Amino acid sequence: MCYFCMDYMSDIYTSDIKFLPGVGPRRATVLAQEAGIHSYEQLLYYFPYRYIDRSRYYKIREISSASSYVQIVGRFIKFEPIGQGYKKRLVGRFADETGSMEVVWFKGLNYITKNIKENVDYLLFGKPSEFGGRLNIVHPDLDKWEEVQKKPFVGGLHAMYPTTEKMKSSFINSKVIQTLQANVFNAIQGKISETLPAWLLKQYNLPNLHTSLHTMHFPQDVKLLERSQLRLKFEELFYIQLNMLRMKNKRQASIPGHVFSKVGTYLNHFYSERIPFELTGAQKKVIKEIRRDIGSGKQMNRLLQGDVGSGKTMVALMVLLIALDNGFQGALMAPTEILATQHLRSIRKMLGEMDVRVELLTGSTKKAVRTRLHEQLKTGELQILIGTHALIEDTVQFKNLGLVIIDEQHRFGVAQRARLWNKNTIPPHVLVMTATPIPRTLAMTVYGDLDISVIDELPPGRKPIKTFHFFENKRANIIQFMKNEIASGRQIYVVYPLIQESETLDYKNLEDGFRGMKAHFPEPNYQICMVHGKMKPAEKEAAMQGFMKGETQIMVATTVIEVGVNVPNASVMVIESAERFGLSQLHQLRGRVGRGADQAYCVLVSSPKLSEEGRTRLETMVATNDGFEIAEADMKLRGPGDIEGTQQSGLPFDLKIANLARDGQILQFSRDVATEILANDPLLEDPRNSALKKQLQKLNADKINWSIIS
Repeated sequence: MCYFCMDYMSDIYTSDIKFLPGVGPRRATVLAQEAGIHSYEQLLYYFPYRYIDRSRYYKIREISSASSYVQIVGRFIKFEPIGQGYKKRLVGRFADETGSMEVVWFKGLNYITKNIKENVDYLLFGKPSEFGGRLNIVHPDLDKWEEVQKKPFVGGLHAMYPTTEKMKSSFINSKVIQTLQANVFNAIQGKISETLPAWLLKQYNLPNLHTSLHTMHFPQDVKLLERSQLRLKFEELFYIQLNMLRMKNKRQASIPGHVFSKVGTYLNHFYSERIPFELTGAQKKVIKEIRRDIGSGKQMNRLLQGDVGSGKTMVALMVLLIALDNGFQGALMAPTEILATQHLRSIRKMLGEMDVRVELLTGSTKKAVRTRLHEQLKTGELQILIGTHALIEDTVQFKNLGLVIIDEQHRFGVAQRARLWNKNTIPPHVLVMTATPIPRTLAMTVYGDLDISVIDELPPGRKPIKTFHFFENKRANIIQFMKNEIASGRQIYVVYPLIQESETLDYKNLEDGFRGMKAHFPEPNYQICMVHGKMKPAEKEAAMQGFMKGETQIMVATTVIEVGVNVPNASVMVIESAERFGLSQLHQLRGRVGRGADQAYCVLVSSPKLSEEGRTRLETMVATNDGFEIAEADMKLRGPGDIEGTQQSGLPFDLKIANLARDGQILQFSRDVATEILANDPLLEDPRNSALKKQLQKLNADKINWSIIS
């Protein structure tokens, strides 16, 4: 994200990084490829990932392999090359008055041999480790002690920058990057134009941009560093919020919406005759929020979050019936045929004998059926159409589309969703649904221009799923437990991460698992089916139907059943190689069971060899059923760009310094400030806010992909 606005300085800011002293063409190529640094300003926004306190000097006898980064004053007493070819390394014996240790280089040996001398005092800085029972430091920073003492500032906080192996092989280490930062500040002569209004800096006691950037790279005061970090994080998140809220305000002001003014026969009959249970308080609250939107005369754009099994489909159907009561048609788009088909079954079952035409349109729909559906849509005879991407085809034309519901919307692109909105002169209301709980901070950024509703309670009678974690050596116990459940009339899912054997991943795979299950559960006493994404639709449907009818007791599957399969009699979910899955995916899979009144179980099976992160994921699953708690834990483990349910390739904007997993309070603060500013100055016409308007124009000119958010 770029922040500089000063016109007469723009040339130096956007100068190619190769012209900066200390870079040159070769290093410029590496910086561009490895760190995305093409210009001076991009280097300034390449922030340290940590700071080391270099105010203390250690003696060799004080350190161990458990020590963090240390600096030692001493001298080399000998050097010794060891090994041949790619195994060759250079080992130096570094000593002070308290002892000695090894210093090891695997690269740049010729440079070290020519430039580092014996019996000369050096300041050595690095991370101690241990190899073969001997203490060593690999590839340390070295400075002649005589030259260090001449510098005006010695010690204090020292910035450490992220580097890759390719950067290091081009001699671009953390120390070099800090030298380049100093060169940038020399080149721009200390003149950086401010990007926040003076009143805002004063009101919230934030340092100016030049001070903040300089302090990030050359901190001399911990408190000023903290304030500088706060200012830069605030600015980064503030402009995202300001831009999204402006877009939201503009859309609400300029895009009219169909007015659903009445509740009529369809909804009243359904509510009084077809709902077999009392709606939860959360469902009632959400329906009230939606009714307020669709009766306002403005287009609704609302995100409905609800954990697996929380009753989102019931809410969706009730809103569709309100659309029908007001003379409009409705559409529900799902990302897969399995999920679309499941929605069709669920909605038809809930409607029963009600006179409502609901049909399915997918890529597998036969031509004759497709032609009939197209005609019935145009006449209005077909009232609710459920489908996949097939709904957005130009040939699909509605008589009067008033409501679009998009399920698991993260699997659709902006252009795809927009094509549905364009199927009426006045855009239809839009309700986006997701069963993947989204952390609050992520929702405020990725979906910051949508109104958000949450169903945060399960329907009555549902028992919490009991989750257990077993290592593979407990296989016999797991099999016996499965047999007991089948004997009680229950059904079981067994999920594997892979379809065919992988040479590189040592995980249980589907085909081996299927054979193994058949050995443990032989015919004719047991019936087992297999489902995966590479099957033909007809084969997959036949297997699904057999399981849904209770003809098979065990379904061996991949994550194709993650969404869209609803079998209330299935009480056990066994997830093989559970360490292979992300937290959100594990939670989605677990949600396939527990959909009836019986106690349900989720069994996580893993290798005993678990990474720390893998162990944390499985412990989290055992500890809680709360999807939002799981989503927060997932974001802290993996970062916001990898969360299931957002963008798999990352966020729609780059965050250089803010972290959504840690900076929730700053995000909320930035949103509150942006909201207040726009409430008083919606178009940013106040001269005091000219810097804000100018900066937003620049950010959009820099082609940050804001549109993906809406």
